[in-house]
Amino acid sequence: MTASERPAGGGFRVRARLRALYHGTSRTAVRFRLAVLVVDLAIIAFFIAAPLLRGDRLVFYVIDYVVAALLGADLLARALAYSDIKDWLKRPIVWVDLFILATLLFPAWLFNLGFLRVIRLWTLVNSEFFWRTVGRRYDDTRVEDTAKAVTALVTFVFVATGFVYTSFMGRYDGISGWVDALYFTVTSLTTTGYGDILLPGVWGRIVSIVIMLVGVTLFVRLGQTLLRPHKVRYPCDQCGLFLHDPDAVHCKACGNLLCIPDDGR
Repeated sequence: MTASERPAGGGFRVRARLRALYHGTSRTAVRFRLAVLVVDLAIIAFFIAAPLLRGDRLVFYVIDYVVAALLGADLLARALAYSDIKDWLKRPIVWVDLFILATLLFPAWLFNLGFLRVIRLWTLVNSEFFWRTVGRRYDDTRVEDTAKAVTALVTFVFVATGFVYTSFMGRYDGISGWVDALYFTVTSLTTTGYGDILLPGVWGRIVSIVIMLVGVTLFVRLGQTLLRPHKVRYPCDQCGLFLHDPDAVHCKACGNLLCIPDDGR
């Protein structure tokens, strides 16, 4: 960044401070990121509980806009902490967060898509921000891979359940509540198929097929993560092979001598 591109005076100091907090390694930075993650988890809890709060509209809207303010402030701070705003806006996770913010700002119009807010759980666990803060001792380990696989499955279950609930609730007697939608989703993605709840019409069959195919894929991915031999991520400087056995001394592809750090994991 050239001197002409830098914000003048206090603006530059604010951006530098935010960059240190979001990307630094100091104890203060780690504590700050832990506080942000607590807020993220609180937002996710609100997303899950939102359907139960709709009965008391005043309480719902107050909490909704408080959460929107927190998320908006966090997004603004992240944008200022990033060196290139245009590059920051190219990240898919940022657009997911912006859409979530829109559902919070306009709940009366976008509440039918509110189930997509749980995607924030997936973005949280798949962000380097999360693993640098809470999971730094498990970064690049089997724990990280397993956590990501479980989160992908849980996120899909919630998204599929929300889609079934908003699309078929009140239009089909078999779906009389959120639990019925969850029950249908789980029986479909596990291919159990008891047959006591079936979605009507061509659209219902398409939804069922998608849930089955994606659900089985995510289950297989989780099984592979749990059962396959553990590998560590360490690029070989000769051939570039990235995954190696934890106790490897030589690269199995080219025989190059490796020096994989052992930090007690």
